[in-house]
Amino acid sequence: MKLRLLFLPFTLLFCLGLSRPVSGQADLKTADRLYDEMAFAQATEAYKQLLDKNEPSLEIIQRIAHGYRLMNVSKEAEFWYAQVLAFPGAASINTFFYAEAARRNGNYEKAKQLYLQYGNQVKSDQAMAMKLAYACDQAQYWTKNPQPVALTAETFNSTNSDFSPVFYKNGLVFTSDRGKQEKKADNEIYAWTGKPYLQLYYLEKDKDKNWGQVQPLPEPVNSTYHNGAAVFSADGNTVFYTRTNKEKFKLKKVNTDPTSWANPPIKDMPVSRLEIYISQFKNNEWSKPKAFVYNKPREYSVGHPALSPDGNVLYFASDMPGGFGETDLYYCTKEADGSWSKPVNCGNAVNSAGKECFPTFSPDGTLHFSSDGHLGMGGLDLFSAKGAKTKWQAITNLETPYNSGGDDFGIIFDPEGKGETGYFSSNRGSENGTDNIYSFKSSRVPCTLAGLTVEQPEAKQAQTVTKPLSGVTLRLYRAGDTSALVSYSDKEGKFNFPIQGGVKYMVKGSKEGYLTKSVEVMADCKSVLDLAKLALTLNKNKVNSSYIVENIYYDLDKSEIRPDAARELDKLVVMLQDNPEVKIELSSHTDSRQTDHYNQMLSQLRADAAVKYIISRGIDYTRITAKGYGESQLRNRCKDGVNCSEDEHQLNRRTEFKLIK
Repeated sequence: MKLRLLFLPFTLLFCLGLSRPVSGQADLKTADRLYDEMAFAQATEAYKQLLDKNEPSLEIIQRIAHGYRLMNVSKEAEFWYAQVLAFPGAASINTFFYAEAARRNGNYEKAKQLYLQYGNQVKSDQAMAMKLAYACDQAQYWTKNPQPVALTAETFNSTNSDFSPVFYKNGLVFTSDRGKQEKKADNEIYAWTGKPYLQLYYLEKDKDKNWGQVQPLPEPVNSTYHNGAAVFSADGNTVFYTRTNKEKFKLKKVNTDPTSWANPPIKDMPVSRLEIYISQFKNNEWSKPKAFVYNKPREYSVGHPALSPDGNVLYFASDMPGGFGETDLYYCTKEADGSWSKPVNCGNAVNSAGKECFPTFSPDGTLHFSSDGHLGMGGLDLFSAKGAKTKWQAITNLETPYNSGGDDFGIIFDPEGKGETGYFSSNRGSENGTDNIYSFKSSRVPCTLAGLTVEQPEAKQAQTVTKPLSGVTLRLYRAGDTSALVSYSDKEGKFNFPIQGGVKYMVKGSKEGYLTKSVEVMADCKSVLDLAKLALTLNKNKVNSSYIVENIYYDLDKSEIRPDAARELDKLVVMLQDNPEVKIELSSHTDSRQTDHYNQMLSQLRADAAVKYIISRGIDYTRITAKGYGESQLRNRCKDGVNCSEDEHQLNRRTEFKLIK
């Protein structure tokens, strides 16, 4: 189970309240009915039974793959989509779903290849596919460079899903579908997954800091169907949580609203959407929950409540019309009389074209949420943001190990842990899509960043040795912070900053007559005596000056952007962001091997590919042009007929940028 099965579709189809076991040998009609009713747990088994005695068909294999995808069982989904693509008539969208499953499973190289393949198949989605391919490169980089954080799967996790912990009294309240499956009562099994309905549970630590017994919250907080994703007021006497009710109604038309999660495949299918409910603890018991005033289950869902640290702003996720994507974050402000103002969208800095959900707040007021629309590692990724209401900035991916290829969400920070300890939920490594709760603890070792500012020589110069640059103003920003430490490079170009290991920083250097340059730094400090070294290379801000973009390599006779080249082009993207008035020509050069015509064509293709990549990263196309020079501007003696080493030829195979404004 995955909370997304409750909260991403944001639709509960209560004609599925009955879990129908597949008895004997299933027939196609039964399997199709189960699938159409979204009873995917039974449907996939029924289809697999059909394969025992029938030849596999595209339709059956595809439905098995779709079923596992919708149940969030990504390992099975990856396997079955591979089988789907073995059929000649398979639709291109299956390539995309195959890529998504591979990415969720951490198979980033395969996922990247599939995204690019899908982009070539569906030209209208090519830009999106390139961004997802880049996300695979970024995920591999984050995986190889994790933050110094230790994760522990909590001992109270069950074999089913456990997620979205919140602090309450001396322990935690969390959501789980660990209910008693052996009863198999009609009203206890959710047919989408074949598992019990979600309920809220509580456990606390004893004096020795050991977890006690897990207990369900009493009625009337828990009800027959799904209850979960809660938040408590500061005094613990009010709980806001998500619920689905027994009430159901029929849609006369299949929902075609792209902002809505409710999209049943069958007309007239009974549905019930998510709602927020509020209960208060009075006279030693919880009151009958009251519906949030802005619940509108006949039109859209609301869920995932979160309170600002002062308790005066209620944030939540919804698919109400008018948003930016599939699900957006909204807020309501508490009025003087205790009522809540009308919902307001949190804006497109936080919200994307995808899904934003599971908002939480750390003690310092930082918003944390999950998204599959911002650049991430796969599935839902955890992000942080600074601000409030509609004003947000510094949207930051928490990276590994907080994030993985799976779904990562519902993070909370221990108020006494100074942002270094807490809990979150993830289905990483799960064979069947179930979630677990993890505790985390980070360790930061202080050390020193020892830097050197240098001037990069122009490409036309024969010598390539950089020289120290003095008088550069250096600013050190911690990720997510807008304030900076300031230093200046001395006559030898040297500067230093105090930093902490495992923390991402941005160093920004500026000097009159030079382009501003920013570099990300995250040091692996083992001791306070460690020195993390950084060389910051600046370019003169001079029209028609050209500079080599280092480490841009292409495979032989190829123009595709390799992962190592993408990282170097990302640095050029940052330079263009730091210097918004600058326009450049990006040129590609080959060595003298092959014919003049071939080299000219290949260099133009390479320049076009590099520019297209930079534009895909958000740079306006009017600020950059592509130019291929072939072998017309060799930097050494290696022209046609001259015997040269591979290193000498490599010097000519280069990418340059020239300032044209």
